Amino acid sequence: MVLPFVEGFYDTPAGRVPQIKDSLALRDHWGSVRCRIGLRTDYTVQPGLYRLGGAGADSPVVITANYKLTFDTVRASLRGVDCWLLIVDTDGINVWCAGGKGRFTAEGIAEIVRASGLERVVSHRELVLPQLSANGVSANALWKLCGFKGGFGPIRAEDIAPYLAHGADESMRWVTFTLAERLVLAPLEVALALKWVALVCGVGFVLSGIGPEIFSLSAAWQRGLLVVYATLTGLLVGALATPALLPWLPGRSFAFKGAVAGLVAALVVLAPLAWGRASLLEYAILVTWATVWSSYMCMNFTGSTPFTSPTGVEREMRRAIPWQLGAIMLSIAAWIAVPFF
Repeated sequence: MVLPFVEGFYDTPAGRVPQIKDSLALRDHWGSVRCRIGLRTDYTVQPGLYRLGGAGADSPVVITANYKLTFDTVRASLRGVDCWLLIVDTDGINVWCAGGKGRFTAEGIAEIVRASGLERVVSHRELVLPQLSANGVSANALWKLCGFKGGFGPIRAEDIAPYLAHGADESMRWVTFTLAERLVLAPLEVALALKWVALVCGVGFVLSGIGPEIFSLSAAWQRGLLVVYATLTGLLVGALATPALLPWLPGRSFAFKGAVAGLVAALVVLAPLAWGRASLLEYAILVTWATVWSSYMCMNFTGSTPFTSPTGVEREMRRAIPWQLGAIMLSIAAWIAVPFF
């Protein structure tokens, strides 16, 4: 089967190599949207060697992951550039995460170099590695394993073409995390969270109906809706508002940042919704509930940011999860107990 981004094949001393397009089709954009909102998770391309433009024996070799979103971003950024793309098998994980998880390594690159017969395709022995793969790739080990020298290129795909033409400048080495870059990650966080939010809300309706008369459908509906409002407030604030406001929220801990944003939003949003429907104690429980979920969602966002490290994430989770879990259990117990007083 010919893939939609392949426009033919090119004969090399190592065999036929797919000639790929340097522009994205509507199908590629739609796949990207589905991936970003969590509707597609198996988004990969076949590892191996690909040709862009009129690449020849002297053309540079750019290394990247077999995550289709990364593959599309890199090939589109190299429009008009004659080069080779060598795709490493990272199990469909992006470069940075694959490097941190041991899926983007010198051994993996060397394996695909040998399998593709790259030494027979190009006359040089240099590879352009993604800068964000430095957490997983040893350039010295790569040289020893396959005889190719690995040089770390720029951080952003859009800088690869200028890097190949003129070399690196200081701006290519700086990691940015702008508002747009933060928000583009948010839809996936929301989509993944919706899988458990439905369950939480369903359980909330059931628990809300428990009372002196054993179970009340009217109470389940009235109080259950308040649980839904509080849960959605925590979800949206933690997954959307906190990433947007991340640099300006107080504290260094993501869990704390999410708790602050969640508390403020819950106090404001839930007040009119609970007015006349809930007691002051129930309102306090709902605010706590929303605050905890916002804290958790923001803490979960640490895996998408350059603001911290894997060890920092683990340390924060060890500290935050116990009190988050304790606050959730206390809120549930208090919510069930309120009708009995």
